[in-house]
Amino acid sequence: MVTNATNFSRSGLSDWIVQRVSAIVLAAFTVFMLGFVLMNPGMDYDTWGDLFEQTWMRVFTLMALISLLAHAWVGMWTITTDYLNDRALGTSALVVRFAVQAACGIAMFTYLVWGVQILWGL
Repeated sequence: MVTNATNFSRSGLSDWIVQRVSAIVLAAFTVFMLGFVLMNPGMDYDTWGDLFEQTWMRVFTLMALISLLAHAWVGMWTITTDYLNDRALGTSALVVRFAVQAACGIAMFTYLVWGVQILWGL
């Protein structure tokens, strides 16, 4: 019986690496954004717009968005497989777990498409 159909990672090690790399990208993005805001105390729309007109910033933001989604997927998958199991839900656990994971996956895909549209003006 297939029980890991919703795990897009290859192994626990892959999940661990995804979590760590995505956390580093998110930390770097957060530090940069905090630094930018602190270094521009009277920031206006033009300053903010100029930052995001730069291709490197759009790529960095897209990388942060993808990292956020990957980090969230691994965390969500871990939580659902740990807590939405046969012991907690009985025989309907697989269906409930799949439904929750599918809803999260659809939401994450929607956020990715929306983020790309915002960043690149598509």
